[in-house]
Amino acid sequence: MLLRFQVTNHASLRDEQELSLVATDRHESRAEGEVAGGGHRAVPVAAIYGTNASGKSNVIDAMGWMRAAILSSFRRWDPSGGVPRRPFALRERPSSFPSTFVMDFALDGVRHEYGFSVDDVEVREEWLYYYPEARARRLYERKRGEPVAFGRWLTGHRKVISELLRPNSLYLSVAAAQGHPQLGRVYRWFQSGMRMATDEDFASRLDHTVRLCLDGSTREDGGSVLALLTYADLGVSGLRIEEPDEESRAAHERLTRAVREALGDKVRVAQARQDVLVEHRATGGTYRLGLGEESSGTRTWIGLVGPVITTLASGAVLCVDELDARLHPYLVDALVGMFQSPETNRTGAQLVFSTHEAGLLGRNARTELYRDQVWFTEKDPESLATRLFPMTEFRVRDQSGENLEKRYLAGRYGAVPYLDDDLLRSLAAACRGGSAGGAGQAAEADEGRAPGAA
Repeated sequence: MLLRFQVTNHASLRDEQELSLVATDRHESRAEGEVAGGGHRAVPVAAIYGTNASGKSNVIDAMGWMRAAILSSFRRWDPSGGVPRRPFALRERPSSFPSTFVMDFALDGVRHEYGFSVDDVEVREEWLYYYPEARARRLYERKRGEPVAFGRWLTGHRKVISELLRPNSLYLSVAAAQGHPQLGRVYRWFQSGMRMATDEDFASRLDHTVRLCLDGSTREDGGSVLALLTYADLGVSGLRIEEPDEESRAAHERLTRAVREALGDKVRVAQARQDVLVEHRATGGTYRLGLGEESSGTRTWIGLVGPVITTLASGAVLCVDELDARLHPYLVDALVGMFQSPETNRTGAQLVFSTHEAGLLGRNARTELYRDQVWFTEKDPESLATRLFPMTEFRVRDQSGENLEKRYLAGRYGAVPYLDDDLLRSLAAACRGGSAGGAGQAAEADEGRAPGAA
């Protein structure tokens, strides 16, 4: 269960930005999750709105980068290659400013806080606390140039892990690789308790959906995948995998041998590609089409179904960039509703997504989002840095009668584009081959002519 995410100096996020999933009001109609100690309740859905290039995708990207750093810093980062971060670039000497990431989450019902700060070369700080009985207890703290400081609540081979620690690797990553049981549980929360859905990971999400679907005869989640494929009214009745033929496998084996002869036996070569086939039932039988023959909306839905089912079943967090891209508003509404409803979300699963779909805020939406679930991104006109802020910053007289969609589109909350109509008129004039002033004069002259005059 995710409670709070804080980031500084990542991509467009120059200053400290915080996304909170702690409920400010209680609503029985949504699947709120309760955290033991402290009285916190977490919302099941958080939607991030903003104009194009306002930085809302970078909020999702920052969450994904933090997760990737935890999973990869020890195993995959080049020991002498520094930290592959992406700091805010629109300032002088951007590399001199560290990037900081902090996540508050509930593990087995207990709040934990994990964070770290990095520059281009190394990890400057790293810390992990947990809050049994609502009071902070230190598990460990790390500062550049100093030994790792441990709290008495952290057991296991702590110093052995410290000896393996590199300047550009996270202590949590090293501990998990060494099988530390206590820190391994925290690592696994980021590994399987937090999932990402962006354009970059579509292939893995598609594979996840297909695997669940093929297991449908023996597993409940596989049957749920088939149900959602049918529910979307896309005409899809199932998925199949077509294995590569003998010629393709032989070609792959030849390529593998050639690469390993040139670069060494430890080089990994991807397996020969499997083709995903989409089944459709029509008059005369069942027909199969290649994934590339399906619409972009169908492919998008198939790529989301597997992660959605797994997230709802396990009580994890799913972070989706541009949830409404290539999907009908009804499908977006239905997907959000699966997380919002206590009937379908019984595990405390959460959905965090960026979107342009203002209809989710309207009175015609099937799923009602409350004010503490809606966030906005806006660029500062001078620094061009992103500001992330909640709808709860705005005071209203009568919340129950407020049309959130209408107010948002009218610009009451900000986070909508400013469209300069004068520039549009200048463009129209240029397309006609004249200046804006000339276009206006020509229009006035036309008005003075008699109908039919040349």
